[in-house]
Amino acid sequence: MILPQREAVAGSKIVELTIPPDCAGLRLDQALARMLPEASRNRVQQWIRDERVRVDDKLRRARDAVKGGERVVIDMPEAAGGDWRAQALPLDVVYEDDSILVINKPPGLVVHPGAGNWEGTLLNALLHRAPELRRLARAGIVHRLDKETSGLMVVARTEAARLDLIEQLSARSVEREYLALVFGTLISGGTVDAPIGRHPRERTRMAVHARGREAVSHFRVEKRYRAHTLVRVKLESGRTHQIRVHMAHLKYPVFGDPAYGGRLRIPPGASDELKQILLAFKRQALHATKLGLIHPATGKKLHWSAPVPEDMAALLRALAKDVRAHGG
Repeated sequence: MILPQREAVAGSKIVELTIPPDCAGLRLDQALARMLPEASRNRVQQWIRDERVRVDDKLRRARDAVKGGERVVIDMPEAAGGDWRAQALPLDVVYEDDSILVINKPPGLVVHPGAGNWEGTLLNALLHRAPELRRLARAGIVHRLDKETSGLMVVARTEAARLDLIEQLSARSVEREYLALVFGTLISGGTVDAPIGRHPRERTRMAVHARGREAVSHFRVEKRYRAHTLVRVKLESGRTHQIRVHMAHLKYPVFGDPAYGGRLRIPPGASDELKQILLAFKRQALHATKLGLIHPATGKKLHWSAPVPEDMAALLRALAKDVRAHGG
């Protein structure tokens, strides 16, 4: 369990946590990066170099393996948020209270500022709506969606809520369900249990490989078209590009995916209308449609759902029309 402590130097806070059993065998920096999704591995390594991390009251190296069950105390420096600019950008707020915000993110919106996208992000919009988020690491953002993936995200409004949500994500108790349109006609659903890590040669991509982190995706068929399938995917883990990588691994890549989707395939005998819609869809057809979690303050189980955005809805309508036109 992650617990904020009272004693910390100015500009930092003390965070205490316990290494879970499923991290046994990992390097210390890998384990902490897995447990603290808002912190990059480089940032964790810097904390270790700065002697801000103690494991069972001892200093350890980043490469030291953990066994599970160790008590870790981190003197965590506060994230500098002073340079982030609040911007009056539209936000589709599905739920809001004093502890959390649930956002339905549109496709094309970057979640967090970074190289080439320092403004116009979800974080900039959140700071305009709730200026107090500037006090929190990453303005309360505890998980991400890719720029071109749409759907539901939860954002913490208090430090207690942020730590609680991070713990829920680490414990895999947050329910996340996606709709994905994939190439090919799947006969049935199934489970992909295949580790994901950085691609060994193309560092901007992820891949299934033995040295990757555990990743599990459950999928079922929602609707079949002539050359595509709409699948509903439920995640146990939350690796970068997980659904996109797992479906490509099965040879059913997500439609429109520029990194893992391969070349465009148009169904034989498709109408000009369908061809134009397929050619015009320039992003991965992936939407986070359901979100469930335990409210950090009340302890109640909450669920939300969001329909696919109009561009994806139009694509699905065109594919359904194509099925009818060919006697399906």
